[in-house]
Amino acid sequence: MLSKILSSATYGIDAYLVEVETNVEKQIPGFIIVGLPDNAVKESRERVTAAIKNSDFEYPLKKITVNLAPADIKKEGSSFDLPIAIGLLTATGLIESNKLNDTVFLGELSLDGKLRPVKGALPITVEAKKKGIKRIILPAESSIEASIVDEINVYGVTKLNEVVDFLNATNELIPVKSDRKEIFSKVNKYHLDFSDVKGQENVKRALEVAAAGAHNILMIGPPGSGKTMLAKRLPTILPPLTFEEALETTKIHSIAGILSRETALITERPFRSPHHTVSDAALVGGGSFPRPGEVSFAHHGVLFLDELPEFKKNVLEVLRQPLEDSRVTVSRSKLSLEFPANFMLAAAMNPCPCGYFTDPNKECTCTPPLIQKYMAKISGPLLDRIDIHIEVPAVKYKELATEAPAEKSEIIRDRVIKARDIQLNRFKEYKHIFNNADMGSKEVRKYCKLDTAGEELLKMAMTKLGLSARAYDRILKVSRTIADIDNSENILPQHVSEAIQYRSLDRELWKH
Repeated sequence: MLSKILSSATYGIDAYLVEVETNVEKQIPGFIIVGLPDNAVKESRERVTAAIKNSDFEYPLKKITVNLAPADIKKEGSSFDLPIAIGLLTATGLIESNKLNDTVFLGELSLDGKLRPVKGALPITVEAKKKGIKRIILPAESSIEASIVDEINVYGVTKLNEVVDFLNATNELIPVKSDRKEIFSKVNKYHLDFSDVKGQENVKRALEVAAAGAHNILMIGPPGSGKTMLAKRLPTILPPLTFEEALETTKIHSIAGILSRETALITERPFRSPHHTVSDAALVGGGSFPRPGEVSFAHHGVLFLDELPEFKKNVLEVLRQPLEDSRVTVSRSKLSLEFPANFMLAAAMNPCPCGYFTDPNKECTCTPPLIQKYMAKISGPLLDRIDIHIEVPAVKYKELATEAPAEKSEIIRDRVIKARDIQLNRFKEYKHIFNNADMGSKEVRKYCKLDTAGEELLKMAMTKLGLSARAYDRILKVSRTIADIDNSENILPQHVSEAIQYRSLDRELWKH
C-alpha cells in the first residue's frame, strides 16, 4: 500500500515542502530511504522502527520503501522521523489516509516514541502557510517559535501515540498560540544601559552618530578604557526591530538551532562577539552543507570584533563582501546558498601591541616599526568600510568617582530613531538605501552638499591633518548623519568639524 505525507526542510533561511512517499509491499523484509538522504536521514529507519514497536504499534515485516521528493535536493537532519513513521502507519492501515490532507509533519523520534525538538520550525511554518497548509504537527518544544505565524494551526506533541490518536480522532489537541502584542511589549527591555558607563562622553556621542546613520565604527584605546563595555550597549540605542526584521532574524537562529526553546520571536537586536580565534567559515558561514555564520547571526544587530588586529588576516578579508552587500553567498560544487548579513560592525583595538601608544600616563614600549606592523594587520579595503574611527582614552578617576547621572539609552535612542526617520523619508525612492551609510558616491554628491565655509574646512582638514582620499566620502556621510541628528536640512561647518574628528586612523600620527 502507498501513502503520501507532507513534511518540509530548510534551504538557506527559507524552507520547501517535501513529500514523503511510503510504499509497503509483500516482499523480503527491508527498509530503504531514497531521495538524496544524508546519514542522519538514513538512520531514521532505526529510530522509526524502534519508536513504532515501543509505542505498541504493529511493525510490518514487509519491504518498505520511502522516497523523499523532490529527489534532486539533498535532505539532511532528523526532522523526517515523524513523517516517515506516520507514512508507514498510514500505509499499513493504522491511520486513515483522508485525515492527512493539508498537514505538515515534523519531528525527531527517540527510540521510545517521544519527540525531540528540531531546527527550522519557524521558516518551515512560514513556508507551509504560503502553500496554503492548514496545520502543522511538530514537537512541543519547537511549537513555540512556530506559533508566531498566524492563519495556520500549530500542534505541539510529545510522543508518537499522541499524533496517531489525534489523527484517528480519539484524542483532541489544542493549537499553540502566541500573542504578538505581548511578545513585542518586551521590545527594548535591555538589562544594559549607557548610563552604566562613567565618562567617555565623546565616545558615546560617536556611537550615537554611528547608530543614527548605521555607520560601522572602530574604537582605538588602551586596555581598560571601556571599549567592550560601550560596544555591548550599542544595541540599546538602535531603533527597535520591526516585526519583519524580528521574523527574519529569528529564522536565521532557528535554522542554526541556537534559538531558545522558550523564545517565540527575537525582539532585541542581536549582539554577537566572536573570539579572535574564529575561523572564516564560522564567521561568514560555510561547511559541507552550508550553515550561517556570525555575520548572519548578527543580522539587524551588531557584530563586535574585539582586539581586531588579533584576528587572522584571511578571516578579516572575508568580511568585505557581507559589509558591502549585506548578504553572504556560500557556494559549493552542488549548491549555492545565500544568507542575509545586514549588520553594524563595531570593532575595538589597542593603538599598539603593548596598548599604551596614546596613553599620556603610561609609557609605550613599542618601536615605530612594531606599531606600523601592528596597524598594517587591518587592510585598507576593510578600513574603507568603516566610517568612524574614534579614540577611547583611559578614564580619569574624577569621572569614575562622579555621582552625576549619565544619559540613559532610552533618551539617546529617541534621537537615533528621529534621525533614522529623516533618512527613510530621504531615501524612500531607493530600493536598497535606507540610511546614510548605504549611500554610494552618486547619492553622496546629491545629499551631502557643503556650503563655502564647510568646503574650506574640509579642504584644510585634508591638507593639514594629512587625511587620505578614502576619508573624503566618509566625512561627508557622517556629516550628513550629524546634521540629521540636529534636524538640520543643510550640513553646517560644525557638522563637518565633528565628522573630521571621527577619522583618527587617517591622520599622520598613525602613518609613521
